[in-house]
Amino acid sequence: MNAPSVDSPPRPQRRTAARSAGVLALCSVLLLTLVAARWSPLISADGDISATTHRWAVEESGVTQACRILTDWVWDPWTMRLLCAVVVVWLVVRLAARWTALWLALAVTLGTLFQQALKALVDRPRPVWPDPVDSAHYAAFPSGHAMTATVVCGLFLWLLRRHGVGRAVWRTAVTVAVVSVVGVGLTRVWLGVHWPSDVVGGWLLGATVVALAVWTHGHRQPRTTRTAPRRIAP
Repeated sequence: MNAPSVDSPPRPQRRTAARSAGVLALCSVLLLTLVAARWSPLISADGDISATTHRWAVEESGVTQACRILTDWVWDPWTMRLLCAVVVVWLVVRLAARWTALWLALAVTLGTLFQQALKALVDRPRPVWPDPVDSAHYAAFPSGHAMTATVVCGLFLWLLRRHGVGRAVWRTAVTVAVVSVVGVGLTRVWLGVHWPSDVVGGWLLGATVVALAVWTHGHRQPRTTRTAPRRIAP
């Protein structure tokens, strides 16, 4: 029995990816509209949660320092992009999966450009504190850290699943991905550089990019990379 190819996603999976992309895009647009319109209940909830977590961040300096290390080095968007570059090289050199390598690079790059365009369009101010524990630049919505981690971790998980890794490797990868995506979002709120809805927006938009990328991989894949059906000898 042949191992599944990273270049041959089944049709049911593409249909699931298309439906997921639609639902996630709808949720993302709804949240984007509420943020842009400065919907009062959302703004109030953002302010209350941020004020509470900032007070904790000021009081718990050890936890705050750990959050800064994690968000600035381990889960930084550039760390994620560097990891993506390593995987792209691995796909080309070890698996000869050039289409998948190009697809991965384009998905992460286009996701980053989309994120920056939304930041400029919404132009949401970041939280401002009299006693800040960290600083960040550019607009707040969506969280670039949360969105980048979601895109990179989501695409990596899909590649591992398609490559047919063992159960132990898969469980470890899922655990690392979930901790990274959730953890980076929490650190951004804890450090007072993002509103909670910025992080939720980053998660939703990142998941949308992943679903669209999975659908595109199968829909636009060159025919020459598909696995030919295996003939059974008489």
